[in-house]
Parts: sequence; C-alpha cells; structure tokens
Amino acid sequence: MTCAVRESGGGWRCAGVRWPREVPELGWSRGGDRRVSVLAYGAGLGFRAVGERHCVGARGNVCPLGAVVPGRSTGGRCAECARLDRAHSVAADTMADDPRTYRVYLAWFGPGMVKVGITGEERGAARLREQGAVAFSWLGRGPLMAARRTEEVLRAALGVPDRIPYAKKRAVRGQLPGPEERAGAVAELYARAAALEGRGWPESLEPLPLEVIDQVGVFGLDRAPDTDTDAAPGRSVREGGTAPGRSVRESAPAPVRAVRELVEGGVVAGRLVAAAGPDLHLAVADGGVVVLDTRLITGWDLTAVTRATGETGATEVTGSDVRVPLIDIGGGGVQGGLF
Repeated sequence: MTCAVRESGGGWRCAGVRWPREVPELGWSRGGDRRVSVLAYGAGLGFRAVGERHCVGARGNVCPLGAVVPGRSTGGRCAECARLDRAHSVAADTMADDPRTYRVYLAWFGPGMVKVGITGEERGAARLREQGAVAFSWLGRGPLMAARRTEEVLRAALGVPDRIPYAKKRAVRGQLPGPEERAGAVAELYARAAALEGRGWPESLEPLPLEVIDQVGVFGLDRAPDTDTDAAPGRSVREGGTAPGRSVRESAPAPVRAVRELVEGGVVAGRLVAAAGPDLHLAVADGGVVVLDTRLITGWDLTAVTRATGETGATEVTGSDVRVPLIDIGGGGVQGGLF
C-alpha cells in the first residue's frame, strides 16, 4: 500500500498535514484549488523535492509576490504573508466580537509538558491533533473573550506555558509512560485548574467535567513497526485505547533523527508508522525512524518516488531512501548529515 503523493507538474504544491478527522491528510494547493491525500499507517510514502520552495500565502490567498522562502522555515511564508496570517488569527485578539463558542482545553504532551489553550467548539479535537497532544481534557466552554480570559488566568496561576516547542515533544514521544500515568497527569492538572473556579474565571464560561481523551492510538504511537493493524482511534481512558500499563516503548520505536530541511532534488521515502501534529514518523532501511515535520515541505513541488509493480502497472514507493539534511532528536539540533 502506498500513501498518495501527487505527480509533479500542474503547479500543485504541498500544504502540509491536517487533521480534520482521526486520520492525517496531506493537503495540496494550486492557486485557489485545494485537494487532499489521506495517509495510512503501514503504507509507503516517498517524494523528491523539485525546484524552489515558495510562500504558501495567507488565509487561503496566494502570495502576491510568489516569494521564495528558506528551506528551514517552519512557517513557509514570506514576511508579509506571515504578518497577514497572524493578524487574522484568534491568538492575535483582534476578533473580540466573534460570535462562536470556544472551548478551553488542558493538554499533555509528555512528562512535565502541559499547556492550556482554546479552540473553536465546532472544530472538536482537531486543534489537539494538530498540536500532537498525547492526552487532553476539556475544561470549559463559552464566548471567545471568556475563554481567552480563563486561559490567561490559568497560565499565570498554574505556571504553564502558552506553547511547547515541537523539538521537545519529539524528544519524549518514543518514551511515553503508560495510559494510567498519562491520564493521571491530565487529571491532576484539571484538579488544579478547577480549584481556581470563582477566582478569576469569567461567569460566562461553562465548566465541563473531566474526561481524559488519550490520542496515542490516533497517532499510531502504540503500533508495533511491523504490524498492519491500525491502532484504535482516540478514546476516553475509560474506553481503553492502549493495553493497561503498557508503555509506548514496548511497541513503537523511538525516532532518533529528524529532517532538518528539504533541498532541490532531495528525497524522503519510508513507511509511515506514526504521525502526531505536523510530524510523520517514517521507518527507514536501517531499522530506525526518521521524523518529517511537514511544515518544512509546504510550498514545495513534490514528485512521487515510485516504481511500477506487477502486470497491472500499479506503483509503490521504492522502499527507504533519505537524502536530505538530518538532525539528531534531543541532541540540541546537532547536524546528522546528508543521507
């Protein structure tokens, strides 16, 4: 089985990974047109970067400059488009009259890595999947400014950050504790947050009960590298999702290297074994796992690396081939060489 990467030509460029549902999708854009390729764990994924990397634009609009952007930029936007994108985001606090309902969440990414944030209620848990939250619970729901105020109060009172670098998330993703410990960490944070109700919480924010949602199964982090069976989607802890007491280390190999950037003619090919947030975990020939941050592939024209198989002429990814700069995960950004 092969994950679809569009053939080069026609002006289609990768828009990165998105999580509208409990399976990751690769987005593609060409002007105002949009397409997606659904990814599958256990399938091959391979591509070659062609030409130069171009700005992805802002808010669904094409970059008017057609600017070329650096390969190491995770934003994938020129300075002007980055400014426009930020100006219209919820985080910019320029949408005080937004009539939608928002939810406050408590997210856990690994030992000692927790944060509080908000997301539009109509998006469900998509924001949590996009961030790679291993486990989370909703805390409350209400108008935007009430949710924002609660978020600020909790950050100050609990001493939690507003964001956690992806490099830190990757460093612990292959060494997660079992489901009970993950649930306990979220429950402990929820108890601390709930204790602050009435001490800074806006009255218009409706409290929500604790329900820990574990996403290890959604991300494929509890899958053995050689199995073809997809892990169960994210469930509340009381419904299960990972065998009791089981550590991710018992099934999913810890990634040790990550793609630093794409380069003209660079190739990335392997078998998709897991995905979390923007990261794709690819099993490669030496038995290791390389992490591809798909924010680095936005704006590139990618051509599929495939070969014809059998009499039908069907194609599949040509095994493992990584020929782009890599860095060691957890090694302080040390260059790992060009493979």
